[in-house]
This record gives sequence, C-alpha cells and structure tokens, in this order.
Amino acid sequence: MNRKKPSRRQLESLCADVHPDDGMDPKLFLRRHKRPPPLREAHPVHRKTLQLCSQVADTLNLVLSGECSDEFLQSLQVVAVRPAPNAAQLLVLVTSSPTDPAPDPATISAHLAAANGRLRAEVATAIARRRAPKLVFQYVARNLMNGQP
Repeated sequence: MNRKKPSRRQLESLCADVHPDDGMDPKLFLRRHKRPPPLREAHPVHRKTLQLCSQVADTLNLVLSGECSDEFLQSLQVVAVRPAPNAAQLLVLVTSSPTDPAPDPATISAHLAAANGRLRAEVATAIARRRAPKLVFQYVARNLMNGQP
C-alpha cells in the first residue's frame, strides 16, 4: 500500500473539483482540534488542586494547634494555602493569633524552616498522593491581612 500523497494529476483525474483537503489522511482531517482555553487567567487552578490546598490547610492547622512541640509554632494559624506555581509546591500563608503580640518575621521563618520536614511528613500522611508537595511558608502580619496599614 502506497502511503505517499497522490499527485495533483491523479487527483484531477478522480474528481471534477480539487479541494485543499483532497489527498489528506481522513484520520488527520477528521481529528478534532483543541480549542484554546478561555481567557480568564494565565494558569487556571483546577478543582482538585483547590481540594488539595484545603486539605493541607486543615492538616497544618491541626498540627500547629496542638501536635507541634514548639510553643512558638503553636501560636501560629494557617490563613491560606495556594499552589505556587502548581500542586507540587504550595505556598502556606501563616499569621500569629490575635492575642499574641506581633512576633519577629525572621524568628517565625527560622522556626518554620526547622519544622518544615515534620510538617511536610504530617501533610504526606494526611493526603493520598504519590509525592508530598513542597511547602513554602510566608508570614502575613495580621494588620495587613485585615487591610489596615
């Protein structure tokens, strides 16, 4: 079976009108073309990614509230978890409790960096995924969170 494209002379002998799609493989011609995604966001967040972020936020709130041995980390609360840039790495926004005085962000970063492995292990046991996502923590001051200067 010859898979070469038929010549123009052969096509003209077979039909009266020659069209641009004559001689094309029907599998390629009838294949549906993918439509471009709607222009909402550069990278839309999928529903399953949002579910993962919610599950990670719940797990980290439980671990930080009572299971953590570091008293400094027990005063922190998880504000939000977002994909950064996808579900393989998650941005965890934390803040201090309203009753505590405003702590130093460098101290918070140091404590979170020291506990990052344990927190990631706790997240890995709570979620059903092949690989646990990398956690990146960021401190958000409570007055910035409420929109106050």
